[in-house]
Amino acid sequence: MSLRIRLSLGLVLVSLIASAQSSLTSCRVELVGDTLRLGNAFIERLYLFNQGQLRTVAVIDKARNKRWNLNSQQPDFSFPNTTVSASVPGSFTRKTVAATATTPAYVQAEVLTPLGDLWLKRVFRIYPDCPAIACDYHLRGRLSVTEQRSETAAYDLRNIESQAAQQAGQAQAAFLDRLTLPSLHVQAKAVEFFDATDQNNTLVQEYPRLAYRQEVRLRGNLLFFQEVGQPAGWFFLKEAPVSGVQLAYPGFDFTLKTNEVKVAGLGIAPQDLRPDAWIRGYSVVLGISDGTETGALLALRSYQRQLRQSPADEMILLNTWGDRGQDKNINESFVRQELKRAARLGITHFQLDDGWQQGKSANSAFQGGSFTNIWQKPDYWRPDPAKFPNGFTSLRQDAEKAGISLSTWFNPSIDSSFKYWDKDASVLIDQYRTYGIHMWKIDGVRIADKQAELNFRHMLDTVMQVTQGKALFNLDVTAGRRFGYHYFYEYGNLFLENRYTDWANYYPHYTLRNLWMLSRYVPPQRLQIEFLNKWRNTDKYPKDDPYSPSRYSFDYLFALTMPGQPLAWMEARNLPEEAFKLSELIGIYRKHSHDWHRGAIFPVGDTPTGTSWTGFQSLLDSPNVGYVLVFREDHPQSQGIFSLMKLSPGRYSFTLLAGEGKSFRTQVGTEAKVAFQLPTPRSFSWYRYEKIP
Repeated sequence: MSLRIRLSLGLVLVSLIASAQSSLTSCRVELVGDTLRLGNAFIERLYLFNQGQLRTVAVIDKARNKRWNLNSQQPDFSFPNTTVSASVPGSFTRKTVAATATTPAYVQAEVLTPLGDLWLKRVFRIYPDCPAIACDYHLRGRLSVTEQRSETAAYDLRNIESQAAQQAGQAQAAFLDRLTLPSLHVQAKAVEFFDATDQNNTLVQEYPRLAYRQEVRLRGNLLFFQEVGQPAGWFFLKEAPVSGVQLAYPGFDFTLKTNEVKVAGLGIAPQDLRPDAWIRGYSVVLGISDGTETGALLALRSYQRQLRQSPADEMILLNTWGDRGQDKNINESFVRQELKRAARLGITHFQLDDGWQQGKSANSAFQGGSFTNIWQKPDYWRPDPAKFPNGFTSLRQDAEKAGISLSTWFNPSIDSSFKYWDKDASVLIDQYRTYGIHMWKIDGVRIADKQAELNFRHMLDTVMQVTQGKALFNLDVTAGRRFGYHYFYEYGNLFLENRYTDWANYYPHYTLRNLWMLSRYVPPQRLQIEFLNKWRNTDKYPKDDPYSPSRYSFDYLFALTMPGQPLAWMEARNLPEEAFKLSELIGIYRKHSHDWHRGAIFPVGDTPTGTSWTGFQSLLDSPNVGYVLVFREDHPQSQGIFSLMKLSPGRYSFTLLAGEGKSFRTQVGTEAKVAFQLPTPRSFSWYRYEKIP
């Protein structure tokens, strides 16, 4: 790790600690009589403690001075086939959790609840200056009866008058949280996410619903809901893998009916339980907003920003696997030359993908590779002495001279639910201590059961602890049962998708569309977004294909990655000389990227289709100052009109940073519409805007 990064991390930690000390006083965690009060300057949630059988009695929106009194007659949490232990009291403790190199300080409340032979531990996290309260769920004990569930569909119910029919469709599932809403008129929107991007090319799906007397079951990690016509809104975030791969999944994540919304699916099956150890399940976040879409998204983003904050996450990474060389080319000489070319482009990180190690993986271009029984081959994860006779020592020196950080690819041993997690961790720790490597692409993960999840988390936590929070895990979400976009958030960023010109499945507007759709609900700053060598494999695309990569400028391909973390998915040696002109744009990007990514980045314009006006806006902390990146795809008109977010009426200057547009000044009205001009199709402009007197 370079001295500059170490100093930046130190300054961030000092800043986090100082900020936390001044603002933690706003966090309120107290048990007075039988009322548990949790909250901060924005939100409070009041519970009837009820010997640990928590029941929400009120939620307060302090920013808008609004209180909802709730009339729930049941505990917020329920697990199938458990009974309330009336004779055994629950308990409550409070503590302050100190800031780390990547997370701010917060106040924690822990509530223990007896459920017969089972104990529930709820760990609430209250961050200052955040309109949301998070809760992590843990279970300990035993449960002899296997969970059962009914999946009766709504159209199987006999008639609306039958009480038995109304109850027949309710699933027997673990419910983590519930709110008994004070209004009969509630509208909601669930948002489901999809990873396994080797198979999926639409990663977000929205489901709008109105509450009704019949319970509706919804899939997704997010549920936004509000009283119709009221200037206030709520959201539940379920911190779990995407719906389709969650453990012990009941078939849905939320239920909605008149007066009630619930969060379902703990991620723990009865067979996962242990009498002598806490088993961690999924988490739930309750947040509030002003009821507008922008307000809801900003409230969600405010919470997400608490989970990881690190300047070391900023990068432009070169990984050579994108040219399908696999492990045929990788060796010391090849990497040394790639580092020189990477430095010419302005790359900040170089990643040695599969092939650096002595063992051959199942993805090897050579015969005999495997991912099984890795630890029967003790030298599997040593640098291949034939390819790297000096290990990575000389390459590290070359990289540091070029201002580039080295990273490696790693595939943990999946044998017996990651049984050898400690040995896997030792590989990464050894690389950190020997070569200063602190970032790893983690691939090949398959979470088949709870033990696999627990062991995999042990591996990551161990490396984080030894590196004092400097570790950054680049988690691959392209295939298998993994963690999606809202789980294991604290460990780093996401390698989003494999796309190749060799297979003619890299289309720039597809990449732009996936990033655009995700960025509404997932900070794009934590997504690695690929751009490829557009000069390769032009013959693999139809000659008349208007969307083939060769029809776009190299600058355009890079620009569409800028809301995320740009990934040069290529061998730099295969680039023509003209490609290195990209260094000019990369230089501008690096100058502004920290400020650009410091803001909350959201999609604006229309959904990318290849023929749209589309883009992104970065909202900074200062009002009426930010950035906007606009794209004119293959659209016939040279003007695109965007409704931007959080712009108050007035006169603004838009200063061109990069692209084909021009700087301009304009008057913005109440609808916050701004017209952008781009003279040619498949072009972009990147602006910094500011309100002027």
